[in-house]
Amino acid sequence: MKKQAFILLLSISWIWACEDRGQQEPLAENAPELFVPSISKTLNVGSFPQPDRNPMSKEGVLLGKKLFFDTNLSSNGKVSCASCHQPQLAFTDAVPLADHGVTGIELDRHAPPLFNLAWNTTGLFWDGGAHDLESLNFGPLTHPNEMGADLTAVLLYLNQEEEYLNLFEKAFPATPIQSATMSRAIAQYTKTLISQTSRYDLWMNGEIEFNSLELKGYEIYQANCSSCHEEGLFTDLSYHNNGLDESYPDPIDKEGVFLGRFRISHDSLDLGAYKTPSLRNITLTAPYMHDGRFSNLDEVFNHYSSGIKQNSSLAPQLKDGIPLNKEEKEALITFLKTLQDDQFIQKHLQDNPDLP
Repeated sequence: MKKQAFILLLSISWIWACEDRGQQEPLAENAPELFVPSISKTLNVGSFPQPDRNPMSKEGVLLGKKLFFDTNLSSNGKVSCASCHQPQLAFTDAVPLADHGVTGIELDRHAPPLFNLAWNTTGLFWDGGAHDLESLNFGPLTHPNEMGADLTAVLLYLNQEEEYLNLFEKAFPATPIQSATMSRAIAQYTKTLISQTSRYDLWMNGEIEFNSLELKGYEIYQANCSSCHEEGLFTDLSYHNNGLDESYPDPIDKEGVFLGRFRISHDSLDLGAYKTPSLRNITLTAPYMHDGRFSNLDEVFNHYSSGIKQNSSLAPQLKDGIPLNKEEKEALITFLKTLQDDQFIQKHLQDNPDLP
């Protein structure tokens, strides 16, 4: 079978010297070498994007990593970003709706995995409520049931820690420690979480061969899943109503959280629509859907085969469902397993040896 060609030219090069000692040299058109194990041609996304207002640097990434795993940013000193985004689970948490925030109150949405975020240009969170990573960070950081942070208290803490004073000075020279620079550093770190070394990637690069069942599963994926889970990132970065419910409650105290993308766009076609998750590492990121209602892939397949609820904003490609027989489901799962990126997981576990 002829493999579809994808192009991602990410040349890795560090520029350490800088004539102006008051500025950090950004990483040019690349992902930081120290955090990305290899280069793949299969993400199908072009060069590595860096916003002018937050160019990545080695120092910024190292600062962001420390902030990401620091429980002291939370109001009770027990919750970090990594509490809900654990490296061993492709930076998710294995529960439908997390209750391990500072209050122990269950959240309304499932924690999504974190990888390949640098190319996400259509909004973040399940409904696209955040425009970019820099603004996204303030949501979980200050949410009363997540990290519950008081930004004034956080900045006081950072300014009292000698290690942070040194890290911020290196990452953002001659700039006071601010909530904005804190968020920019976290964004720099999360942009280095790049999953591109799965068995699928090795196959697409011609380094290995798929067996017959993997090939059959790949064909089933192409025929039934690729319209929304586009090959490369394995998401179209868009929003779809996939028939989970017939109607959508809107309790006054929930600020439209159950309305999907409609909460942001106010477009009736976005009612009940949520961001298409990537199929990469899907074998590690159960449970599934925006509310974690499906415990395993069999439940997901059963939904698409016979459980789709008809409603006015249902994605047209799902009108007749996706009927698959037992053998087809087995083959599809076999292919999806090739998207599990063990090198990506092991790399970030090795970078964080104190994790359980």
